[in-house]
Amino acid sequence: MSVANTFIVEGIVKAALPTGTWQVELPNGHQVIGYVPERVRRATISLQPGEQVKLELSSYDLSEGRILVREPNRSERGASEAAPGRQ
Repeated sequence: MSVANTFIVEGIVKAALPTGTWQVELPNGHQVIGYVPERVRRATISLQPGEQVKLELSSYDLSEGRILVREPNRSERGASEAAPGRQ
């Protein structure tokens, strides 16, 4: 897949599908099938519905994309961005 023919979008995992694929909803409401590459699958924990991910989509096939990274949840981000020394 040529880099010029792909683009990155964010989406939310809606459901786990058979064979290690995921149903992902994009901000515009479009639903795509997301997959995690084998080399990444071994190094990451499994995804859960409701998690935010970044997908790489091809301009030739907008129905499926490669899941690149799992974004931290807002609650996780808020805890990590808290001012040091505050409780």
